[in-house]
Amino acid sequence: MVKIQSKPVELTRTTRYLPIEDYGMIGDLTTVALIGKNGSIDWCCLPDIDSPSVFGKLLDAGKGGSFRLAPVEQADVTTKQIYFPETNILITRFLMHDGIGEVTDFMPIKQEGSQRYEHHLVRAVHMVRGSLTFQVACRPAFNYARDSHILQLSEHGATFRSPELTLALSSSVPLNDDGQGGAQTTFTLSEDQSAFFFLDSSQDQEMCPHPVGQELYNAQFVETRRYWRHWLSQCRYQGRWREHVQRSALALKLLTYAPTGAIVAAPTTSLPETLGGERNWDYRFTWFRDASFTLDSMLALGFVEEAEAFIGWLKRCLNALEEGGELQPIYTIRGDPEMPEVLLDHLEGYRQSRPVRIGNGAATQRQLDIYGELMDVLYVYSRHRGLTYESWLHLCQQLDWLSRHWQEADEGIWEVRGGAQHFLHSRLMCWVAFDRAQRIARERGFPAPFDEWQKTSAQIYREIMEQGWDEQSQSFVQYYGGNAVDASALLLALTGFIEVRDPRMLATIERIQRDLTHMPHVYRYDVETAASDGLAGHEGTFNICSFWLVETLARAGRLEEARLSLEHMLTYANHVGLYAEEIASTGEALGNFPQAFTHLALIHACLCVDEALSKMAPHLYLSL
Repeated sequence: MVKIQSKPVELTRTTRYLPIEDYGMIGDLTTVALIGKNGSIDWCCLPDIDSPSVFGKLLDAGKGGSFRLAPVEQADVTTKQIYFPETNILITRFLMHDGIGEVTDFMPIKQEGSQRYEHHLVRAVHMVRGSLTFQVACRPAFNYARDSHILQLSEHGATFRSPELTLALSSSVPLNDDGQGGAQTTFTLSEDQSAFFFLDSSQDQEMCPHPVGQELYNAQFVETRRYWRHWLSQCRYQGRWREHVQRSALALKLLTYAPTGAIVAAPTTSLPETLGGERNWDYRFTWFRDASFTLDSMLALGFVEEAEAFIGWLKRCLNALEEGGELQPIYTIRGDPEMPEVLLDHLEGYRQSRPVRIGNGAATQRQLDIYGELMDVLYVYSRHRGLTYESWLHLCQQLDWLSRHWQEADEGIWEVRGGAQHFLHSRLMCWVAFDRAQRIARERGFPAPFDEWQKTSAQIYREIMEQGWDEQSQSFVQYYGGNAVDASALLLALTGFIEVRDPRMLATIERIQRDLTHMPHVYRYDVETAASDGLAGHEGTFNICSFWLVETLARAGRLEEARLSLEHMLTYANHVGLYAEEIASTGEALGNFPQAFTHLALIHACLCVDEALSKMAPHLYLSL
């Protein structure tokens, strides 16, 4: 029998902020939760992934709110965190002298027609051996800790009611009021005993806890495990880095928003690119660039349904445009164009990194590269499933707009806030847009102004080769008239604009390695010499750039170097295979987490190096 200690106790004192890389992620395709190695849910937004946080300790350890389930005694505890194989079910293991306990966390995928709750989060603790005393402490902080709530305890758990949202925590052990708006208790488990905690959310103020136990838990665990394994079975990749690729695919799937088909860049906001700095952004939106790259990776693995859902989201965005209108680089997960950038001054930020931002002002920027990234993935998609004539007409309207504006300055792929420039990468992707459009039209038989598009793409090509190349530094440069190099120049080869073994490309690779690389890590650019990004401070190495370099080296025939760099980068994943946006000089994760950009680039790098190795003669492979 579970032994209950009814006396409320103080929350165990631990480090105020866990390292960013100390979290695993679960989700239900509409929102996610980040769970630390200490058993605490420190980030979860409800009801949607871009909604206000309910648990936001990640951005304010004092008032952000959390949901912790862990042993009371922490003096000699060792923790391990793993995913149940081929799923997004997370297991946090606590190993102590007196016993071993495991906390299992997952969010069942909501089935159509289920209206009882909007979201459902399952937490269960099981005693593997020995006996340990655990504490559960659930203290939500609604609306980024701006809304108050009412706590009501009942026979089966606790209810937290705020003006806009209600949480019902169903518990197999009695809960107590902690005096600060939270519910908690301590309980002792002996070998093979378990306790269960189900957290439901809804706008229904009348929702209340219900009985929970082993049978209900088992049914939901089996159903969730079956969903993830069935989904992953579609993956075509069976190569050398199968586990890394599959984990990246599972992470990317959690970043999709099932109701609309949108894909977010990351599930968090304001995790800093520099500790204590101002480079803190909200990534819970859909960038055409990030989403297109993500779909390209998913299609390469055989996941077509995600692409079809995204095409539906894209159509809604295009249909909402006025005739002759310009695409924004960013939209909300529902396809809305408005996302005003607001500062949450009442939150201290992750490890005192302020400001904390919600919304993203980059939505109002001009980023011409998005047209190329969009057309590139649509070209790949059209070869799988085709495009409708109506979709093609919408795309032609966008290309008409681009043909009139491609020569203008913009803020580029890195969304600089120091003023528009004529960025090389933006010009490159304008070329890609017209190149891929011609390919789609020819392969699908669509009517198109081929002569006009060919003339435009040829003009862009000559301009890049003449104004994007710096003879003195012997490299392609970040923007016309500058001499700084940018890692995005690697895409000149990866998009097929230039042969990777072309002398200009090889020279550019060498300069990127010399000026931006601490192998295997690559910076986006040198903030001291590149175009002003309008921000103070420095940043870490950019993971997507590191994987771009791996792929470029493999295509250039430098396979041994590519493989060693890839293997090295794979060691910088966190304990469950997830990556943030950047890596600090100390090796710790920086930026929003987990980052779609990083995982999609990892997939492409693994596929590229794996394919190159497989083409080698056996005796050459053995020498690597």
